[in-house]
Amino acid sequence: MREITHFGLAVLVVAGIVVVAVLSNKVSERVPIPAPAIFLLAAAATVHFWPSVGRRISILEVERIAVVALILILFDGGARVGWARFRAAWIPISLLGVFGTFTTAGLVALAGHYLFDFSWTTAGILGAALAPTDPAVMFSVLGKREVSGRTGTILEGESGVNDPVGIALMIGMIEFATHADATFWIVVREFLLEMSVGLAMGIAGAWLLLESLRRIRLANPALYPLGTLAAAGVIYGVAAVAHGSGFLAVFVAGILIGDADYPGRDDVERFHTSLASLAEVVVFVALGLTVHEVNLEPVWKDGLLIALILTFLARPIGIGPFLAPLRLRHGERVFVMWSGLKGAVPILLAAFALLQEVSGSERIYGIVFVVVAFSVIVQGGSVPFVAKRLGIPMRLVHRGPP
Repeated sequence: MREITHFGLAVLVVAGIVVVAVLSNKVSERVPIPAPAIFLLAAAATVHFWPSVGRRISILEVERIAVVALILILFDGGARVGWARFRAAWIPISLLGVFGTFTTAGLVALAGHYLFDFSWTTAGILGAALAPTDPAVMFSVLGKREVSGRTGTILEGESGVNDPVGIALMIGMIEFATHADATFWIVVREFLLEMSVGLAMGIAGAWLLLESLRRIRLANPALYPLGTLAAAGVIYGVAAVAHGSGFLAVFVAGILIGDADYPGRDDVERFHTSLASLAEVVVFVALGLTVHEVNLEPVWKDGLLIALILTFLARPIGIGPFLAPLRLRHGERVFVMWSGLKGAVPILLAAFALLQEVSGSERIYGIVFVVVAFSVIVQGGSVPFVAKRLGIPMRLVHRGPP
């Protein structure tokens, strides 16, 4: 009976978190702080007052939670962009998502090396962790509003592309850091392998998924969302087993099915959007519960300084040259620079470094915690105000069931 009681308590806690996560959408519409930030602070406070709660979750479990969450977020993010919108803005999306990520990572690495005395390798790992942006945090910040026009497409597409790019870069950097005889070529090789295999698997997976949806009629329409969810997991798994980027694969698959016509499409879109929103909240809860794993006291000033450098220097300088030739208004360029919000991916990448016992990884994890918290609370909370001041057009959208 004791086991039933303990398991019942676990079910109660998990279900309660899900209920609060669902209701958080209403909160984010009225409070200028993104819902993930609220959960991050709440989880951190819970661990502070009840340390035993934090000891129930490990960094390895956080990594696994973040992987599953990113599969859901990137598949939904790709579908939200769709092939038509991506094709119309593929040049800026590719420039910002690939080269913008590299330059931003490089600038953060320079700051880490010269300001905090990190080795070049450790500084590179910090840069790789903090370069990617997060689409789900942006959606949470905007609530039921969506950035209209090309600016919105660029932001959503960039955040989807630079997540796999940042992850592939981090994997290469960890390989470089953990092999004494490795040269920087291993970073290049890992990156090219991850990207090429992930792209191929994403295209093939999308084609097979669409053919299956169109040719296999399911008896119950409610099975279509579950089928696409399982397909996203298969696409990720096959790509990862083939040593490719599973994250790029699911994002590409999402883009290619986003505009396609297939049975139950509306239900599938609502289902995945809801799951993606929930996944982002779960990742932030998990991050908040692991705050006991690192000592924030010696790194919070470093983290705050890196957050300021990233927001006001590294991202604007890193992506500014790629925005210059685009036909965007000055306000739109500034908004794209400001909206590089951090979320689940830096959490996952910092966990990678910590699990591989890379030199300085505990300090990196602490800095990432501070930077993500700053990004979602301060930077994220200001996005609607900045958009209004810069004259960025927005429209109301409906992303869930009536």
